[in-house]
Amino acid sequence: MTETPSTSRSASLLDGLRFAFGTLTVLPVPVRRWDREAARGGMLGAPVAGVVVGGCAAGAGLLLLFLGAGPLLAAVASAAVPAVLTRGLHLDGLADTADGLGSGKPAEDALRIMKQSDIGPFGVLALVLVVLAQVAALARAYGDSWARGALAAVVSAAAARLALTLAARTGVPAARPEGLGAAVAGVVPRGAALAVAGAVVAAAGAAGACSGGFESARAAFAVVGAIGAAELLLGHCTRRFGGVTGDVFGALAETAATTALVVLSFGR
Repeated sequence: MTETPSTSRSASLLDGLRFAFGTLTVLPVPVRRWDREAARGGMLGAPVAGVVVGGCAAGAGLLLLFLGAGPLLAAVASAAVPAVLTRGLHLDGLADTADGLGSGKPAEDALRIMKQSDIGPFGVLALVLVVLAQVAALARAYGDSWARGALAAVVSAAAARLALTLAARTGVPAARPEGLGAAVAGVVPRGAALAVAGAVVAAAGAAGACSGGFESARAAFAVVGAIGAAELLLGHCTRRFGGVTGDVFGALAETAATTALVVLSFGR
């Protein structure tokens, strides 16, 4: 049976989504292809995986609110779910990247430090501050309303994965010849990465519009702020390490998520 162009595109789209969910979550989605084309589709579809993760996080928080728990406990649940659904890999990447950057050593030595299984003082500090910031911001959002809390959980998770899409764009090299960083580095055309970014910003604004114009603007700006913070870190890591690694991708995701949550916690 001859494969038509539309069938081929559909298969590529499915392979890309499998790559995104299979590598960025613990959901039982098998990755059937591990080539550059599948990686490109996976990185382009990363924000979709983020929406699913964020939806699960929001669901956990809303369930606790429904059962009578306060905003703080709901915030803890919403912060914990993304960590569970990623096996803690993004948080681990954040800690390893902080240790590598904090070491002050040349790129080769810093990359060696990042591969070690233990966590140093910079990594511990980064984890504590980021988790506290996420819980505090989510608690503020849930304290204002259940809708704001749910929106914050979903938008921050989508923004976190959008940071990965942008970090996988053409021109950003891999720091190592192996690993997830090498598998996805440079696979996404710049134009496509920008198009996905625009779509996520617009979608966040549309989701916030359900609660009014100010909420719409704040949700869109949260994604823009998340992109900005992640790009600053990406540039620094690229200069320090010579490129990206799987750990850097994790650090970018947590940085973007935290920035989005902080922005969404401002105002009423």
